[in-house]
Amino acid sequence: MEDDRPILEDMVGNSPAMRNVYRLTRRAASTSSTVLLTGETGTGKELIARAVHELSPRATGPFIRVNCGALSESLLESELFGHIKGAFTSAVENRTGRFEAAHGGTIFLDEINSVSFTLQVKLLRVLQEHEFERVGDTRSIQVDCRIVAATNRDLMDEIEAGRFREDLYYRLNVIPIDLPPLRDRADDIPELIHFFAKQFSAVEKVALPHFSEEVLSTFKNYAWPGNVRELQNYVERLIVLSGEEGPSLDLLPGHVTGKAVPRSLPSKTQDPESLCRELVNLQLQDVGESSTNVHAQVVSQVEKELILQVLRSCQGVQTKTATRLGINRNTLHKKISEYELESEAR
Repeated sequence: MEDDRPILEDMVGNSPAMRNVYRLTRRAASTSSTVLLTGETGTGKELIARAVHELSPRATGPFIRVNCGALSESLLESELFGHIKGAFTSAVENRTGRFEAAHGGTIFLDEINSVSFTLQVKLLRVLQEHEFERVGDTRSIQVDCRIVAATNRDLMDEIEAGRFREDLYYRLNVIPIDLPPLRDRADDIPELIHFFAKQFSAVEKVALPHFSEEVLSTFKNYAWPGNVRELQNYVERLIVLSGEEGPSLDLLPGHVTGKAVPRSLPSKTQDPESLCRELVNLQLQDVGESSTNVHAQVVSQVEKELILQVLRSCQGVQTKTATRLGINRNTLHKKISEYELESEAR
């Protein structure tokens, strides 16, 4: 029987979706294959990347992280491959790149989707031939490191848009691991709350608070567009602001508790059905318990309109639409069919 327990101390959750992630991570770690991590922002991709490294035969080697989205093309090229003295104006000495630094270990390329087309060619060479040149040099350097890449975008959409190389995608996508959004593993929320509360209480040397069922229920029903990272922030907020009465809902913003409508359309990670229910609840507050059927009909109508608007804003690209709505592609396909929106999608 495969081990599906949490892999590292900082990994919390025993939902079926997370147990599957743990199983895949353990399988991937025992090999030297390239891993591609996908998932929304805040779902814990770096934690999984570290787990792949720490459970692998390379665990004694370095773990090097590079945020590819934080640097311009020229800076990223120098950061990844290094440069020689005089390669450009500010290159006053030779510099070792991140790939060299990761020799014998693992390099984690976060936000791989943001790498320019030109640099993608060089990354492909590293993956295929395990060698590269420093910027300004002609001497090839051999490197032995495992690559773990991560993206919060659908790379197939990026390929369709001409921003990502198809051959690089297939080189990266040897072992794909998709991290579920928090809204798809709501059963893990109480455990995550306790974990973050215990962590924060220990650091700040304050008493571990008790979270009421009302707070737990509200958190389980919220859509969490910022995922685990957003949950961690709100747990900290409740501990800091709560008095002797303990954490209460009035310390949270209205869009979390359902008492206020979001000021704009949802972010790309907002669950449209949750948003629709939130809007409709406010409109039907005085209709009464007998409004169940009307409620469902209005939710469907608002959801259809929302999906239609986002489809049009994304020019019919379904994967981009699904990402912006915060649902997976399969769910979007079903919704498009259900609402007969095929003419708007491509």
